[in-house]
This record gives sequence, structure tokens and C-alpha cells, in this order.
Amino acid sequence: MRPSLFLALALCLPSAARAATLQEQAAQFIDDYSHLYQGAYTAAQEASWKASTDVTPEHEGRRTGANAAQAGVTGSPYVIEKTRGLLKRKTELDERTLRQLQRIWWLAAENPNDIPETVARRVEAESRQSSTLDSFPFCAERAPDGKACAKPTTANEIAEILASSSTDVATHLDYWLASKESGPALKPGLVALRGLRNEVARHFDYPSYFDLQVAWYDMTAPEMMAMLESVLQDIRPLYEQIHCYAKHELAKRFHQPVPKGPIPAHWLPNRWAQEWPGLVEGVNLDPYFKDRQPEWIVKQAEGFFTSMGFDPLPGNFWKNSDLYPVPQSERKKNTHASAWHIDIDHNVRSLQSIEPNADWWSTAHHELGHIFYFLAYARPEVPILLRDGAMRAFHEGFGDMVAIAARQEPYLRQVGVLPADAKIDERRWLLAEAMDSIVFLPFAAGTMTHWERDLYAGDMPPEQWNARWWRYARQYQGVAPPEPRGEELCDACTKTHINDNPAYYYTYAIGTVFKYQLHDHICRSILRQEPRRCNYYGSREAGDFLKALLAKGATEDWRKLMRETVGSELSSKPMMDYFSPLLDYLKKENKGRACGWR
Repeated sequence: MRPSLFLALALCLPSAARAATLQEQAAQFIDDYSHLYQGAYTAAQEASWKASTDVTPEHEGRRTGANAAQAGVTGSPYVIEKTRGLLKRKTELDERTLRQLQRIWWLAAENPNDIPETVARRVEAESRQSSTLDSFPFCAERAPDGKACAKPTTANEIAEILASSSTDVATHLDYWLASKESGPALKPGLVALRGLRNEVARHFDYPSYFDLQVAWYDMTAPEMMAMLESVLQDIRPLYEQIHCYAKHELAKRFHQPVPKGPIPAHWLPNRWAQEWPGLVEGVNLDPYFKDRQPEWIVKQAEGFFTSMGFDPLPGNFWKNSDLYPVPQSERKKNTHASAWHIDIDHNVRSLQSIEPNADWWSTAHHELGHIFYFLAYARPEVPILLRDGAMRAFHEGFGDMVAIAARQEPYLRQVGVLPADAKIDERRWLLAEAMDSIVFLPFAAGTMTHWERDLYAGDMPPEQWNARWWRYARQYQGVAPPEPRGEELCDACTKTHINDNPAYYYTYAIGTVFKYQLHDHICRSILRQEPRRCNYYGSREAGDFLKALLAKGATEDWRKLMRETVGSELSSKPMMDYFSPLLDYLKKENKGRACGWR
């Protein structure tokens, strides 16, 4: 029996003595779909877990098969037809039913089997694009003939060189240019993918793929852009001061004149200028972890939550997780940290490679934040389809908020990371944090999101792609290329997410704003502490607040939930309050300097 026919039969409503109301029909359809979806999702997650923790062609093949089986459920023509019909009569359905139907609709849009040829071409194009992205041979120096590579390099080496404290500006230029070499190879694939992704979105009644992705926030594209523009305006005064400080510090490092306008992109310690690590000295916490064991770090992260009244992690977490490095000779594993909700219930795991340093301290707290979020909404009162963050940015925002709490000085002292005689320079800590969080926003909410909006919703011509990218980089980030960049290049194409996680990056920007808003509310309204010196550890009141917030999952509109819990919809004011001492400090440091980039 064909899968779509089987699914249609499985989801057929039972006959009844009376005709079921539309609400009853929808409820039965959702119940049957949820059962099938949970089973297919669990099988796909198990296969993906195996492929990530033991990378072999066999395991990758099983993951591909399990994902295809899941797509057979979510993208079934019957599911699409039935959901479309129910949504056309949405005024006859209650809010919770509508929220679940909308998710079925969005999930179907990922791999709709009623337009199989389009989906097959998109999947093939995405596979080719990923292969090009992952296997591209970067070159830091060409042979005299200009063709052969005299100095091969890798993406990791490029990142390390750019983030280093080297004063050799010529080397930085070579490696920055090398980082953009993959653009021309990726551009034709992105041209094709733009058309295929938009075709799928329009099949689901959205004007563009960008509009489809934004719909997950229950917003239109113009509403999303207006919200992000508001954030960018709010942070502009602080970002301009950070930009001015960084421009002068980098000019000093490279022994170059201070630019009157934008910062040359190759001066900055990141390929896309999305974060500026390494520009602040005296904030390295690694020495305080060197005598600790990795097991201590993850147990302490669990203790952060249990001290607030959360239940300990279930036994299956400790049994099934993969938390520590393994020798390459034993097996190859994905080293990117992640949290897994295997069955959308209580089967939870984390994939990490924890080592005793400050980055893994923050990461372990962040990843367990996801795990405790999973467990909070995995309860009978929350339907399977609504066991998720209240909006896409809630999960990352919550995990990042936990990471902020994990770096607070009082917490670090209480749990024994910082000794009593350790001296902390708060301004340097704030500046280092701003070089990550504040600097990220003009890239994420500005350059990336505006360019992808133009790509999908504006059908931007390929012969304008590079100029548009650098126009936005200059406008929002105050960054310019070191030399002219023609349209035969595609510097935007070198960004991984533009290829394999498209029209999504604003989620990280929203999560950044949300983490400070949530942290501010907990510190000021619950703990009665100053947000820059705030200790959640041991507070049952903070734990009760968080458990109640997380337990709702996606059962309510996220804006309503924020109004009810933290007192307002998304606002960058708490973030600006958090960094207010830094703004005052930088204004003094930059007095008399040539700032700005217009």
C-alpha cells in the first residue's frame, strides 16, 4: 500500500451516528496525525542521534531513510488537503486547535509530497550546495601563475588566524580573502534554491519563502522587519561607541591610520564581522577550570537547576547522552554541542565534548537549559504538536539566559570557580560581553535579515547580490570590504546559514534581546538583585517562575505570554540597561576621537 494512501486511511474519521462538528473532526484529525508524527519523529531522531555520535556512511544512510519516512507523514498530500480545508474554516475552530493545525501546515511546507518533483529538485540542490560548502578547498596564497594553490588552508584555520592577536595586517587580508573564495562556486546553487524555495512557499499561499519562515512567529514579514528595525535603533548609540572603540584599538594593533569611515572587514576577528572576540584582555576564566573534571562541569550545570527546585535529570539522560570527547580512533562524532528531545516526551539527551574551560562551562549550562525546557512542557496538558518553545527564539534565548546567569560573578564565587582573592574588572567583562551580544545584532537583524528578505521576498537580481550585501554591511555594521567586490563574487553565499538554514537568522537576534529581558525580570522583580551581579542559585522563587513559563510550551501566543510573565512584548530596554555602565565608560574613552562611518 502506498504511504499516502495508508496515511489517508489512518487519519480517516470513524463513522458516527451523527455528523461530527468541524471542531470534532479537526480534533480527531490532529489526534491521529500527532500519533503518527510522534512515531516518525522519534525514529528520525534516533537515527540522527546515531549518525551524529558515530559518523559512518551506514548511519548516515539510515538517517536519510528515517528523515524521508518522517517527510512522508508531514508532507502527505492527504495531510495537506485536509489541513488546507480545515484552515479555510478557521473561524469555527478554537485557538488551541488552530495553533496545532498551523504547525501541521508549516511542517508540511518543509517537504510537500503533493509537488514531489519540485521537492526532489530542491533536496538535490540543497545536497549539492552542502557538499560544495563542506568540501571547498580554501587557499591562503596562490602560486606565481595565479592558479595553483601555494598555501592551502581550512575554514577552521581561517577562523583562528582572523581571531588571533596577530599584528600582521597582510596575513589577515590574505585569510579574509581566502574565506570568500567559495562564493562564486556557491552562487549558482543559491540562485536555483531561491526559486525552488519560493515555489514551495507560494504553493502554501505565502508570497515568498521569507514570509513562510516568518509565519512561525505569527507575524507578517513587514511586522518582523519593523520589530527588528526598532531593536537596531535602540542599540545604535551603544553600537556606535563600541564601533569607535574597536576601530581605534584595531588601528593601533595593526599600526594603521584610523579610518574615517567603516572598519575594514579584514581587521575584524570574524569572517562576517558578526562578533568581535579577543579585543578585550583580562577576561580569561580558563585558568580557574584547569584543575576541574568535565564531569564536574556538567553536574554543576544540573545543580544550577536543581538548586531552584527543578527535578534532577532523568536516568535516561545520563545513560544515553554523549558528553565528553572520544579518540578519533574509537569513533568520529559531531563536536557541535546540541540538546535532543528524542520522543517529544521524556527521552532527552545531549551531545557535547565537554572540556574544563570557560566556554564549556557556559555551553553545558546552555544545553541543559534546553533539556530542562523540554522536560517542562513534556506533560499531558500540552499537546504533542505544541511541545516546543513559545516561539522559535525562546529555546535559544532561554539557553543563552542560563549562560548569562552561569557567568555572573556571585554564582561563580558561590560554586567555587572564583577564589575569594580573584579580582574582576566589571567594565572589561561588560565590554567583552558586548563584543559578542551587541555586536551580533547589526549583523543578524541588519545585514543578514535584510539581505535574505530582499533575496526571497524581493526577488533581488543575482547581479545585485554582492553590492546589496556590502551596502547593508556598511549601513548596519559600519564595515566595508578591503577592496572592491564585484558581482562575479558572492560574499553573502559564504555564510553557512544562507545556504542550509535560510531565512532564519533573525531568530538568533530575537533570542539575544529576549535573554536580557528575561534575565532582567528575574533579577529585578524576583531576586531583587542588580542584573550584572545576579545569582539565581538556590532561589525556589526564580525556579517556580521559570517552571511556570517553560511548562506552557507553545500553547499561547508568545507576545501574550511575554506580557503576562515579564510585563511587555519584546523590548531591548533591559539589554540597554544592562550595558548602561559600558556606554558611559565608552563615551569617556572615545571623547575627541573620530567616530561613526557615514
